[in-house]
Amino acid sequence: MTYVALKLKKSVKVWAAVLAMAALACPPAARADEAQARALFKAMSDYLAAQKALSYEYDSTLEIVTKEKQKLGLASSGTVTLNRPDKIRVTRSGGFANVELVFDGKMLSLLGKNVNKYVQADVPGTVDQLVDVLRDKLHRPLPGADLLMSDVYQQLMPQVVNVKDLGSGVIHGTECDHFAFRTREVDWQIWIAQGDRPYPCRYAITSTKVTGWPQYTIDIRAWKAGAEVASDDFSFKVPTGAIKLKPSDLPDVDELPGMFRRKVGGGK
Repeated sequence: MTYVALKLKKSVKVWAAVLAMAALACPPAARADEAQARALFKAMSDYLAAQKALSYEYDSTLEIVTKEKQKLGLASSGTVTLNRPDKIRVTRSGGFANVELVFDGKMLSLLGKNVNKYVQADVPGTVDQLVDVLRDKLHRPLPGADLLMSDVYQQLMPQVVNVKDLGSGVIHGTECDHFAFRTREVDWQIWIAQGDRPYPCRYAITSTKVTGWPQYTIDIRAWKAGAEVASDDFSFKVPTGAIKLKPSDLPDVDELPGMFRRKVGGGK
């Protein structure tokens, strides 16, 4: 046997050993099959739907790639208080905006605290209907809006074409089941708290059809439900000196302000 053949044989043995060790580190028995992954996600959806009142704090990151191929991450934090079926208060603060949204089942109020300007619109209906209006008509989607719907499973699962169980992970000290789902338009991952309160600890969405594959991630903490949730009358108080605008006139209340939209690959 030649020297080269001996080296090749030795390399094959080394890589075989490495692969064997990797397989031992991730035993198949530790992973749920696709049906169980869907079942655990359905359990989370049912748990969320059963909570008439819930609240949490969150941190979010929007990662984009500019036309110059530079990857940027825009971070913000906020709070959510939800009373089903038709009341919600959301705050979000970041480097470019400080926003509060209040909905009482009849009126939507959106305040840009950093500019002291606000808009109001008659939007009677449920939180589910509000999510659609904000996304499709006002183009100001709520952070992690999919997770606020009354039936998260029905909202997300019909489009799924691939499921992966990635074992467990720990988010803010909470052990979670980690799953990855794929649709024809986006990839998304979710980390679900283990135990009798299977709330979403992290939700990450990657737009695979957009140049640069932008990703939005929301981390959820300080989860409360039921009697733990502080009371809120969901009334909107106009700040002193605030200027009322039309919805289309409120500037830069999104994570991605105009200065960045012009820089994103594929954007204008």
